Amino acid sequence: MEKPDKPINAVRYSVIVPTYNSGHTLTACLQSLTNQTLPKAEYEIIVVDDGSTDDTATIVAGFEVNYIVQTNHGPAVARNQGVQHATGEIILFTDADCVPDHNWIQEMVRPFQDAEVVGVKGTYKTKQKELSARFAQAEFEDRYDLLKKHATIDMVDTYSAAFRKDIFLKMGGFDESFPVANNEDTDLSYRLAAAGYKLVFNPKAFVGHTHQNSLLNYLKLKFWRGYWRMVVYKRYPDKAIQDSYTPAVLKIQTLLMAISLAGVPLMLVHPLFLDGLVLLWGIILLSSLPFALKTFKQDKHVGLIAPGVVFLRSMVFAIGSVCGMAWCIYKDKINLK
Repeated sequence: MEKPDKPINAVRYSVIVPTYNSGHTLTACLQSLTNQTLPKAEYEIIVVDDGSTDDTATIVAGFEVNYIVQTNHGPAVARNQGVQHATGEIILFTDADCVPDHNWIQEMVRPFQDAEVVGVKGTYKTKQKELSARFAQAEFEDRYDLLKKHATIDMVDTYSAAFRKDIFLKMGGFDESFPVANNEDTDLSYRLAAAGYKLVFNPKAFVGHTHQNSLLNYLKLKFWRGYWRMVVYKRYPDKAIQDSYTPAVLKIQTLLMAISLAGVPLMLVHPLFLDGLVLLWGIILLSSLPFALKTFKQDKHVGLIAPGVVFLRSMVFAIGSVCGMAWCIYKDKINLK
């Protein structure tokens, strides 16, 4: 009797996890990816080590994954490298500090039953007790509520993302000029949306995550969010006005704070500017009340601190955005020489 032909590759989905010195979280991530509801033959796990110096290699050796090592070039390069080795028609991304739910892959790929869908965005969840982490989760929940109102979206974060591989490659993948894990996914999302591709949100596809657990670290993160977002807005200026992911009030708060900070030196010239400063800051605090009240219903302590954190957030967003704009202007001048 003749032996049957070798079965065609059954891998339909490729999960790519970039990692850099994430040994303390990587085990939980890989354990969860190994124990998904989909048959293991249908998906592969690709870990791209971006030059780690910790015990990442030892940890990965305990799992059945495709392990790729590169010199340190940042997560955008690492993710693109993973796609080059992917055999699935759908590529999924999560981070080494995330713990995907047991049916994460199944939920992430479900929207692709619609042939027009090119990208899917999932969500974060956390079990943390720290106020800063709970505030960060409340922020995400507020954004998720906004995304639910849109049939199509323009933002797919890499902590829980999926794309059709052929379109991803056609669009050039992640821009490797982004040196850190910050807004390279925003850039790709805007690029896909501008090209007319359909991106959708699936709130049922979630990964567990550990948010920043101190106010200082949270504010540092927001500073760099503001900085790198300006780099993206320079390419897609219309998104600075409106997008599907960012509440309009947040952009208004950031703008008002930037104007107020610019007026601080003038306060020394004439007391009238102090009145204007107080007015702008008062508007920012008042504009935070709807979010604070909404959050209070779910988490009283976070709701109470929300106005103060929103005020500080708008301040670091504004400073980061100004620094990002200054860098873009400087780069343009250098390129013109």
